[in-house]
Amino acid sequence: MAAVAALGLGGLSVVQALPASAAAGCSVTYTVASQWNNAFQGSIAVRNVGDAWTSWTLQFSFANGQRVTQGWNGRFTQSGTAVTVANEGWNGSVPNGGTVNPGFIANWSGTNGAPTSFSVNGVACTGVPVTTPPTTPPTTPPTTPPTTPPTTPPTSNPTTGPPGERADNPYAGGRGYVNPEWKAKVEGVSGGSRISSNPTAVWIDRIAAIEGSPNSQSNGPMGVEDHLLEAVRQGASYIQFVIYNLPGRDCSALASNGELGPTEIDRYKTAYIDPIAAYQNDARFRSLRIINIVEIDSLPNLITNVSGRPSAKPMCDTMKTNGNYVNGIAYALQKFSAIPNVYNYIDVAHHGWVGWDDNFRPTAQLIVDTVRRSGSVNNVAGFISNTSNYSALVEPYITVNDQTRPSKWIDWNRYNDETSYVQAFRQELITQGMPSGIGMIIDTSRNGWGGSARPTGPRTTGTLDEQINGSRIDRRIHKGNWCNQSGAGLGERPRANPGPAGIDAYVWVKPPGESDGSSTEIPNNEGKGFDRMCDPTYEGNDLNGHNMSGALAGAPISGAFFPAQVTQLMQNAYPPL
Repeated sequence: MAAVAALGLGGLSVVQALPASAAAGCSVTYTVASQWNNAFQGSIAVRNVGDAWTSWTLQFSFANGQRVTQGWNGRFTQSGTAVTVANEGWNGSVPNGGTVNPGFIANWSGTNGAPTSFSVNGVACTGVPVTTPPTTPPTTPPTTPPTTPPTTPPTSNPTTGPPGERADNPYAGGRGYVNPEWKAKVEGVSGGSRISSNPTAVWIDRIAAIEGSPNSQSNGPMGVEDHLLEAVRQGASYIQFVIYNLPGRDCSALASNGELGPTEIDRYKTAYIDPIAAYQNDARFRSLRIINIVEIDSLPNLITNVSGRPSAKPMCDTMKTNGNYVNGIAYALQKFSAIPNVYNYIDVAHHGWVGWDDNFRPTAQLIVDTVRRSGSVNNVAGFISNTSNYSALVEPYITVNDQTRPSKWIDWNRYNDETSYVQAFRQELITQGMPSGIGMIIDTSRNGWGGSARPTGPRTTGTLDEQINGSRIDRRIHKGNWCNQSGAGLGERPRANPGPAGIDAYVWVKPPGESDGSSTEIPNNEGKGFDRMCDPTYEGNDLNGHNMSGALAGAPISGAFFPAQVTQLMQNAYPPL
């Protein structure tokens, strides 16, 4: 068989002649469609030149450490440099002469050489090795979805095949849903097209948001069904929703107060959870992995902000006494887990809230007890930390030990970043009875802390506090500061299996640019109050050591778009844009 390799714009074409008689055979065209900073968009045209395929598995290896972060028209998995792409349920049958076109986004550094060999179903698609790197395309990523989604929607779960089988990690091997409402807002900000194609979560933070709220200050006109339909149209593999409307919601932070009173548990179930579950259970959406982030900032409040603690709040005592946080979450888990393609993740706060000894184990115990109340510990896929928060992913220049824990910044906490915290908390959850295979996800939408203020190494002179403050990545005034933090930057981009043990994905659950709360009181009909922690002139309380709030001025109510914030997040992104 003759083989020809031809270099085009960033691409390799490997052509294998048709055999004289029926046999297995394939040809592959690999193309770098565009390349920017440390990422690129790739396309693979796989042509069947032999017997018809009823299913296909493409395999190849990267030569320079490239790592796939998103994929479509195929289920991508990667181990080291080796990449495997299996067919979706809807594109497994390929006749002689037919072509399939998996596409992907991947990271690269230094050199972005093309793979030199491919195989389909174990049969090599022979070609001449490529030694020339791709030409340099534009320096910005594409501003629209990279490929045209299939005209026929998938009919089975794209992760594991037939409905009923579940993915160990719902983020792996697929392309996340890009919310067009958020995308349009971000692209209205200078430079926003650099980030607008990243998957973000859709917040359903009141009953009206289920059907869409065209007149809302925060929610858009698209409802749950609209987003699910758009996700299928995009060819997305997964979509993320934040389920956030408990009775007496966020008993501690006024900016996140909700519409339901502390006793309205029945309305929560019938007017909020049940309609969402009905849409998610629709057969039209079986192709999607639907990921629910269930009721952030709730259960940890019942440990840290109740009577007996300096930070006690009367509403938190009420919610602990009436049990409606626990009952509401248990009901939501039970309802959603009955849907075969839905995956629940429960909030575990962050290291700067729960990392102290008197919070750590009691919070894990309460969370596991709540999951058990839903009927089974298998009703959750995993847990999320740092939702809507700013805690650094890793603090590379500080070691937590007996010498550094007394510092004002660490304040006797056993953890100083989210990676160490979630790995330890995961083990504690397993100790308390969760399955050993549970995974953690971390919200990295605003914890990059780049820009000129980012330290480049440890400070080794001065007092302990001076050394810690000069070495830390997180530049907040205090870890208790949580609202629209000045100086913050985008963190790691969303991707599955980022590397640290036990972590399913880095995610952008808080869409960059959506406010944490208003800087001044703004009347609204969404039940959202004014919290002084969002006021840049506020001198603090016991939750932040009576420090300044560190909040940006000019912020709208929580969930509303805040252009000045997303501009600063892009400026201070780390890794940089």
